[in-house]
Amino acid sequence: MENKINVYQPANDAEAMALETLLLEHSIDADVVSFHDTAYDGLYQSQYGWGIIRVFQSDFDKAKKIIQEWQDATPEKLPWSEQE
Repeated sequence: MENKINVYQPANDAEAMALETLLLEHSIDADVVSFHDTAYDGLYQSQYGWGIIRVFQSDFDKAKKIIQEWQDATPEKLPWSEQE
């Protein structure tokens, strides 16, 4: 069984959910893992960041490229968006 590895550390839950959806649209199985712990009232998030997105190692390069394009592009310039 193939292991999943960290591909990105989102800044917040909105970014994490948007990227998870984007990766799933490109047939990449992504896990979003939050570092929030209710017992410690978010202590780990203040130390380690919001959380991580993990993908299978075989999808890592494709996922990294998609995330980078998403970060660099304005909505009108996303390379996979449909042209009207």
